[in-house]
Amino acid sequence: MKLVLKAELMDEAAVRRAIVRISHEIIEKNKGTDGVVLVGIRRRGMPLSLMIAENIKSIEGVALPCGELDIKFYRDDILPEHRDPTVTPSKLPFDVADKRVVIVDDVMFTGRTARAAIEAIFAIGRPRSIQLAVLIDRGHRELPIRADYVGKNVPTSKSEVISVHVPEYDGELCVKLLQRTE
Repeated sequence: MKLVLKAELMDEAAVRRAIVRISHEIIEKNKGTDGVVLVGIRRRGMPLSLMIAENIKSIEGVALPCGELDIKFYRDDILPEHRDPTVTPSKLPFDVADKRVVIVDDVMFTGRTARAAIEAIFAIGRPRSIQLAVLIDRGHRELPIRADYVGKNVPTSKSEVISVHVPEYDGELCVKLLQRTE
């Protein structure tokens, strides 16, 4: 199976605008930044959470704590050949107890990643609340989970793939729509 570029959905400027909007929405919904922590889902959720933290610091003058979460152990959709995932420790330099945890991810699809992240957070402690921020919501939910903050809604077919590129891993910041071909 091969992936072919179908369209560039967001260039760097569009991604940055969406992240700025999400940052403002987080501040507004939480009536400031008191007790708010950001948790990026490893891999591409982490760079996005750092971008949100930078924006919030420039808007509010407050550096929000940022952590990184590895959810592989909590996935319920792992194929039999991947039953023993290599799990790297999550890096949460703060206690989540009684905090407003904002989980950050790149793409919302079935909702299973978000469910795994919520379970991982509860395994660490009991937050006051959990919110979800995603750059792209592509639909096709299998669980009753929705994001609180969405950069862009992109209805897709199941044969399409959303590819979020971040400088740390891809050398560029953009969102691409790919088509699976045989």
